[in-house]
Amino acid sequence: MRILRSLAFYLAFYGGSLLIVLTCVFVLFTGSRARFRKAVDRWSRWQRWCCRHLLGITVRVEGTMPEGPVLVALKHESFFEAIDLPRLLDYPGVFAKAELLRIPLWGLAGERYGLVAVERDQGAKALRHMLAAARKLSAEGRPLAIFPEGTRTPHGSAPELKSGFAGLYKLLNLPVVAVAVNSGPLYHRLVKRPGVITYKLSAPIPPGLPRDEAEARVRAAMNALNDLGRAKA
Repeated sequence: MRILRSLAFYLAFYGGSLLIVLTCVFVLFTGSRARFRKAVDRWSRWQRWCCRHLLGITVRVEGTMPEGPVLVALKHESFFEAIDLPRLLDYPGVFAKAELLRIPLWGLAGERYGLVAVERDQGAKALRHMLAAARKLSAEGRPLAIFPEGTRTPHGSAPELKSGFAGLYKLLNLPVVAVAVNSGPLYHRLVKRPGVITYKLSAPIPPGLPRDEAEARVRAAMNALNDLGRAKA
């Protein structure tokens, strides 16, 4: 049954995604910023619908996101939370690998939505551009989302945070909400499993803390669901 449900999910989600992406590209050139945002949000809603109705995966959020600009540091176990960001957060700006923004059309759409290019090992000029883009989004009242471990990690692992997070924390001077997620055991597999994907949001971590303390608090909160394994359906 899981195999059949997974096949149905792949056909429905990726087939629908193709149509949604084409719609996003069309609206990118012909519509308003608000229409483009709605087109992107539709992709997140479509993923949640497919997860719930085809895979038997539901989503639970524990905690409340504060209003106003905030740096959101998320655990990254699967593609689920990356696609789900527009549902979890209110119109987020997202730090993303610069390589993604070089993809024809997709990169243009990502930049229009609010992706901030992360140029690894490209020096002070790249950092200034990244900070300028992030501050512009923050000034609009948008949350800024980052995966500070740098890439997807297996459920239960707790790698060190990448050094860039500490720099952003210091220079942006924003409170941080750390988000744990346990999507890996359900979603990050060829044959997906039913169950509950849980997000657990920390209380805001204030700006201005010493680097070691800030990183320790963020890392602990991001890994708060490591002992859950498969969430109960």
